Amino acid sequence: MRWRIEDTPEQAEFRQQFLSWVKANVPDGWIEALEKGDETAFEAAWSHFDVMDWNRTIGAAGYAAPLWPKEYGGLSGKVWMQNVVREELARLRLPLFGINILGIGLAGPTLIEHASDAQKERYLSKILTSEEVWCQLFSEPGAGSDLASLATRAEKDGDEWVIKGQKVWTSIAEWAQFGMLVARTDPSLPKHEGLTYFICPMKAEGVEVRPLRQITGASEFNEVYFDGLRIPDANRVGEVGQGWEIARTTLMNERVALSGLSTSPEAFMGGARKDPWKMFVHSIPHRDDRLVRQSVARFHVEREVKEMTAFRAAAARRVGASPGAEGGVGKVFNAELNQRQTSFAMNAAGPGAIAWLPDDKGAEARARAFLRARGYSIEGGTTEILKNQLAERILGLPRDPAADKGVPWKDIKRS
Repeated sequence: MRWRIEDTPEQAEFRQQFLSWVKANVPDGWIEALEKGDETAFEAAWSHFDVMDWNRTIGAAGYAAPLWPKEYGGLSGKVWMQNVVREELARLRLPLFGINILGIGLAGPTLIEHASDAQKERYLSKILTSEEVWCQLFSEPGAGSDLASLATRAEKDGDEWVIKGQKVWTSIAEWAQFGMLVARTDPSLPKHEGLTYFICPMKAEGVEVRPLRQITGASEFNEVYFDGLRIPDANRVGEVGQGWEIARTTLMNERVALSGLSTSPEAFMGGARKDPWKMFVHSIPHRDDRLVRQSVARFHVEREVKEMTAFRAAAARRVGASPGAEGGVGKVFNAELNQRQTSFAMNAAGPGAIAWLPDDKGAEARARAFLRARGYSIEGGTTEILKNQLAERILGLPRDPAADKGVPWKDIKRS
């Protein structure tokens, strides 16, 4: 990364401390291979890397979540500590979170702020070491951008809640032991007021997970069906009806956790990663063509603008200030830039974008990147909703009229 802030003495000391810890906990030869630029030696070291063991080790050391309080396994650290850890893990080709990104990045901070002492004692340590993987059970077929209109019901039956309904776009649901579930407990109240937050056991009777096949051929997301699932009241987080407030905590942490995170498997599992800009440039044929070179140069300028914006946000966090609008702006800009880049790579390939020989891995990767980029403007907050938020909160524009404001959820017309 070219845009970098010089460390203060305290930050430099922490960086060296963390690097010493990493060197003692990665396979032999890992650091040396990277320092020498020896990809063959690095691949050999990586073949001995166990990502689940790494998750347990970095979690137990507190580096997986430096901002968590020490009593819950973190470091009670400052924001710059998290930035240093992320920078070094990315540089050393190590996973930032592992498979439990939603547990460490979203569920943990939410439980720290809202859960009971018993719940914190039960769940937090195993989230941090990835012994228990978590997923997020928010979106529904009729409640995506307008999450508060969700219809999954939770009805009280003695000391239990009976859950019926459906969630969708649920990442990691097939591996998760627990999920962050928001369900409607009082349909007579306006949509934001009748929601409650639960810890959902994903392997219990009454839960069915169905993978969704994407246009790329992969299945990164799932549908989750609840048919009479029974959850004990001890799994309720916060008060009945407090679900929207707690869900907003989760969503705010989602932006922080996913900010700038790659969707490549290596970002979660570790291993050799090539420079994404070089991969993009090399995927474009006819690079000697004047118009092609002009387009590549324009994308390079946009990439630099993106890096400078991220740099400003990091600089603000380093001194404890709010980074302002950079999070939402960066997410929107990055999603649209990726879509423009992958579309251009396909157009530049001409007929090679739609037909290629079976052994042409470059053409296959180019097509997959184009198709996968369609999802960037949806996941982690849709571009349309983020632009509305930026318009209202940054530019001071008026909110769109809400026809259902104050109306009981049961009286709102639904498709």
